[in-house]
Amino acid sequence: MAEEAAPVPVVVAETADVVPQSSEEALRIVLRKSLEVNGLIRGLSEVARALDRRTAHLCILAEDCEDPAYKKLVQALCKQNQVDIINVPERAKLAEWAGLAKRDRAGNIKKVFKCSSVVIKDFGERTKALDMLYEQLK
Repeated sequence: MAEEAAPVPVVVAETADVVPQSSEEALRIVLRKSLEVNGLIRGLSEVARALDRRTAHLCILAEDCEDPAYKKLVQALCKQNQVDIINVPERAKLAEWAGLAKRDRAGNIKKVFKCSSVVIKDFGERTKALDMLYEQLK
């Protein structure tokens, strides 16, 4: 007679909306959700194109960008097309949040590329982190 296997309890990951503790954490959550739904645009030419076409909802610009003309262009396009802009202190941190980091098998960050600007054209689902960012932009 075959042995009956005991049912294995399935652990369901909690999908409850996490309340961010800081604006930096809220931005990281919003970027991750946007990346999941393919709504994040990276790179100067794509960012400029999305801002010019007015498909962008939010622009994130790194303050430590090496080229002042790059920053001036992105800021001017945001102002011209009335797109909200958020400044972050480091390019490496922005690149990590935008998914531009190589990880090893253990999940540790091996290499982080630098990214000076990203644009969100689709936020994905509405989260408390997104609401927190909207409150800050008002």
